[in-house]
Amino acid sequence: MKNFYQRGIGIIEILIVIAVLGLLVAIVVPQFSKMRENQALKNAVGEVLSSIDKARSQTLSSLNSFSYGVRFESDKVIIFKSTAFNPNATDNETINIVAPASISTIALSGGGSDIYFNRLSGIPSKTGNITISTPNYFKVINISATGIASVN
Repeated sequence: MKNFYQRGIGIIEILIVIAVLGLLVAIVVPQFSKMRENQALKNAVGEVLSSIDKARSQTLSSLNSFSYGVRFESDKVIIFKSTAFNPNATDNETINIVAPASISTIALSGGGSDIYFNRLSGIPSKTGNITISTPNYFKVINISATGIASVN
């Protein structure tokens, strides 16, 4: 009888360990998912800020004697040469935004989804806000009248 009860206690111990592990997994997995989502948002914000800064810097340095601009799409940012976006230009630089992050709102003065910078002053053709979001988080990038982009 003693051996039968020892086996029963061993099974109960195993079931308790499995229950505790299941509880830990149930707590950790959602937190890991939120952490991954937040990191994707941070990366997307960094990519957009970097693209705006790069286009402005290239314009101010008169790289190849051109103005440069940025086009915003839901899943990518495109740095283009000129004052008008040409989707067929071979020198467009595309920076993809990795899911689950995306550009959810483009609110530029005068509408549209692209800006370019003035060669002499670096002033953008449009000012406004770009919202980058994930299912649970969002960040707003503000493009000021001086062409400097910042996160609110």
